[in-house]
Amino acid sequence: MEKRPTTGTVYLVGAGPGEPDLLTLRAARLIAGARLIVHDGLVHPGILAMAHADARLISVAKSRARHTLPQEGINALLVREALTGNDVVRLKGGDPFVFGRGGEEMEACQAEGVPVEVVPGISAAMGAAAAAGIALTHRDNASIVSFVAGQCKGLTEQDWAGLAGKGRTLVIYMGVSTAPLIAEKLMADGLAPDVPVAVVENAARPEMRVLRGLLAGLPGLVARERVKSPALIIIGDVTARGDAALVRTALEAQQ
Repeated sequence: MEKRPTTGTVYLVGAGPGEPDLLTLRAARLIAGARLIVHDGLVHPGILAMAHADARLISVAKSRARHTLPQEGINALLVREALTGNDVVRLKGGDPFVFGRGGEEMEACQAEGVPVEVVPGISAAMGAAAAAGIALTHRDNASIVSFVAGQCKGLTEQDWAGLAGKGRTLVIYMGVSTAPLIAEKLMADGLAPDVPVAVVENAARPEMRVLRGLLAGLPGLVARERVKSPALIIIGDVTARGDAALVRTALEAQQ
């Protein structure tokens, strides 16, 4: 009787927000030793270059308009490879459990008896804020931080009241294409039009841009500067700290 192969382990690994040196040591060791890596499109090329020359790299990159493989297909791929005896490094930008669908992949593996190990990474929000010099919880301005997804279905019907305002910082993932709806929604929910905002594009990478303005001018800022993903929107008084001259110029341009 043919012996069934030992089930492999799926490692859900956070690749962090950008450069390879922001990886955890555990993540770097797993990438270097992997024979199979299933990766997202936002993983820095320098991180993929750390893989062994004989490693098999499978891209499951997603974009707003095109998915190489639907989430159910990714889940099935991870399970199938592990059940044939392969260890799989599932490499995700940021942290696997912060808008990374890592929870869904973990549950799919567990349902089929596949061992899973989660290796956390620096989240996009943490990485972008640090790289931009924005202290999300500066004690003079904010004691609460909220993370929301700007591409969720039924965005206009969601209740965001209280997520932003005095003493609070709001970080919006995947909000570039819906910036007009986001600004309109927040102001309709009572947030002042002149609340400071920052858009961080390509965080923690050499081509990073930090764009500052006001909530009412957010759609124009995104359109005028042709902001593209990956980018985060940060809303709150903490974004107006730091380079005062830069902030003042950005704000005056929209008034």
